[in-house]
Amino acid sequence: MRTIDLRPGEDTIRLGQLLKLVDAVPTGAQVKDVLLSGAVAVNGDQEERRGRQLHKGDVVSIVGHEDVRIR
Repeated sequence: MRTIDLRPGEDTIRLGQLLKLVDAVPTGAQVKDVLLSGAVAVNGDQEERRGRQLHKGDVVSIVGHEDVRIR
């Protein structure tokens, strides 16, 4: 499992930003397609909202990629 640390002073990161950060998508324009394909789950629940706020402790699963924990 990969761990991503939030920047100091930040409490959240948007799902679309995280997908780009971990190279799950090459461009922001492809985030929507990946989400709509059902390839992403947050804390075990499928997620389709690119603006979903992720908090410390959340785990994001992406088909074909290592799971990511927010810290």
